[in-house]
Amino acid sequence: MDRNAVAWVAALVVLGLTTGCQRAPAAKAATPESPDVVVAVVEQRTVPIVRDFTARTEAVPTVEIRARVSGVLEQVLFKEGSEAKQGQLLFVLQKDEYKAGLESARAQLAKAHADLTRARDASVVDRYKATLDQRHADLGKARQDVARYLPLAEAKAIPQQDLDSSVAAEKVAAAGVEAAAAALRDAELAQRTQVQLAEAAVETAKASIIQAELNLSYTSIHAPITGIIGKLAVDVGNLVGKAEPTLLTTMSAVDPIYVDFNVAEVDYLRLAPRIRLDPQGRAQNAPATLELFLADDKQFGHKGRVAFVDRAVDAKTGTIGVRAGFPNPDKLLRPGQFGRVRGVVEEKTNAILVPQLAVQDQQGAKIVLVIEEGDKVALRSVTLGERIGDFYIATAGVKAGERVIVEGVQRVRPGMQVKPVTKVAAKADS
Repeated sequence: MDRNAVAWVAALVVLGLTTGCQRAPAAKAATPESPDVVVAVVEQRTVPIVRDFTARTEAVPTVEIRARVSGVLEQVLFKEGSEAKQGQLLFVLQKDEYKAGLESARAQLAKAHADLTRARDASVVDRYKATLDQRHADLGKARQDVARYLPLAEAKAIPQQDLDSSVAAEKVAAAGVEAAAAALRDAELAQRTQVQLAEAAVETAKASIIQAELNLSYTSIHAPITGIIGKLAVDVGNLVGKAEPTLLTTMSAVDPIYVDFNVAEVDYLRLAPRIRLDPQGRAQNAPATLELFLADDKQFGHKGRVAFVDRAVDAKTGTIGVRAGFPNPDKLLRPGQFGRVRGVVEEKTNAILVPQLAVQDQQGAKIVLVIEEGDKVALRSVTLGERIGDFYIATAGVKAGERVIVEGVQRVRPGMQVKPVTKVAAKADS
């Protein structure tokens, strides 16, 4: 029995050694090869810094069309929602009252001209001048009588009474001259006053004609601008403009259409050197580089340019208002639409671009796996700036020309040797 037991133990040992020798080559064959990974080359080039801004379309100008005189609305000569050209006839109000007012004003002007002609008639003044001349002649005769009677009275050749009578007649003649001169002055003053009143009446009548012509012209309401006409606010047959200018409709110019949006102060500081502004804050010859994305996230077919920058930064929001103009020949855009304006605020020169796929989060830090000499993996901590499409701008951690892993990150670890396959990097979105 003991010999049998020893034989069984020896057999098991031999079997174990044989199995071990057979498994050793298999274990050696199972040693893993270097894994394949896809890498991208870190690039260095100038890239645009792009921003999206929430925007709203505005029609400039937008005009409220109102009835400026009272009257019954007789005709509406347009279709709601249609485009009207500047000067096109839109509404007609009742005209009879204003035609009569114009004729009355013209009659008042004719009467004022007649009164002016009569006021300028110098016949009354001429009569007073003749009377004054007569009084001067009487005074001259009286003075001659006094001069002739004085030596005769001194020589006792005539009675003293004759001299006294001639002196009295001289005084009466002198008083007559003063009275005639005063009457002439009164007549001249009265004529000047009548002429001035008549001239004023003529000017008043002319002004009445102008006002009457304006009132008559206001009964025909024309389009003040070229644009889209809105909904009709008053139907034909209604009295309009009685107490206040009645709103009839509203029209807006939509080509070009303007888009208002707010820009953060830091982005405005970047954008400002790219815009030339006049003293009123309006852009001069700005290039058409802005893109507009509508509510369906589709890009509008025309690019726009900055047209206006607001006066000041809003202290509450830290933003400044900007207005851009976009061509709108198909009238697709209408006032009040929301969208996004996309524009380049800065050109970043010599930027180090790291693919987004290469960047990982590790305990709050950003890392990338870099292929170093000998195709070995190294872990790098990177500092990232702006995101440009599928890339980040790296400000520290990697250099241009280095290779970073973008696919197969889960299969490798730092220090491992890999087989890199280079991926052609796509261009950063502009």
